[in-house]
Amino acid sequence: MPDGTPVPPQAVQSIIAAGRRMDDRGWVPATAGNISLRLPGGDIAITSSGGHKGFLTPEGVMRVDPDGRPLTEGGRPSAETLLHCQIYRLFAEAGAVLHGHSVAGTVLSMALADESKLVFAGYEVQKAFDGQTTHEAALDLPIFDNDQDIPRLAGRIEARLRQGAPLGYLIRGHGVYVWGPDMPVALARLEGLEFLLACALERRKLPP
Repeated sequence: MPDGTPVPPQAVQSIIAAGRRMDDRGWVPATAGNISLRLPGGDIAITSSGGHKGFLTPEGVMRVDPDGRPLTEGGRPSAETLLHCQIYRLFAEAGAVLHGHSVAGTVLSMALADESKLVFAGYEVQKAFDGQTTHEAALDLPIFDNDQDIPRLAGRIEARLRQGAPLGYLIRGHGVYVWGPDMPVALARLEGLEFLLACALERRKLPP
C-alpha cells in the first residue's frame, strides 16, 4: 500500500539529470526507457510509466518497494519495474539501473534474430565495465527475445544473470539494461555499451 514516503530530492534530481543525458543522446525516444536508484533501506526510486525521460519533473519519479509495489500515492510504475527489481535483488552492488532504446541496440538485436548474444573484443572502452582490465578480453552481451509477459521474461533472464553479465543485457527489438554502484557509473557503462553497439552496427556496413 502507498505510504506517502517521498523520494529523497537528491535521488529525484539524479534521475532527472540521467533522463536528460539519455535523451540528449537519443537513447530514450518518446516515452521509452526507465531509470532507477536503490534508496537507503532497500526501496527503489524509479521513473513512472508513460513519461518522456528528457522532460522529467519530480512528479515523474516515484517510490516502489523491492518487489515493485508502488509506495507513492497515485504513482503508476512501468511493468518493466520488475526487471529493475530483479537486478537489485541479484546484484547487491547495484545502486542504479538504466534502460534505454537506442537505434543501434534495436537494429542489431533484430538483425541477429537467431543469436543469443553479441560478442565484443578488442575495444579499449571494454575497460569501462566491472572487472575488465584489458581490451583483449571477449565480452558477451546476452540477447533475450522480447515478451510482453514481464514475469515470464524475467524468469528467462534470471538464469543467465546468475552466471554474470558484465555488460548488461539486450532485449530484442527493445533495448538494453545496464547497472552500476551509483548513477555516474551506470551512465558511464551505458555510454560505453552504446559505443560498442554503434561500432558493431557500423562494422556490419563495411564491405566484406
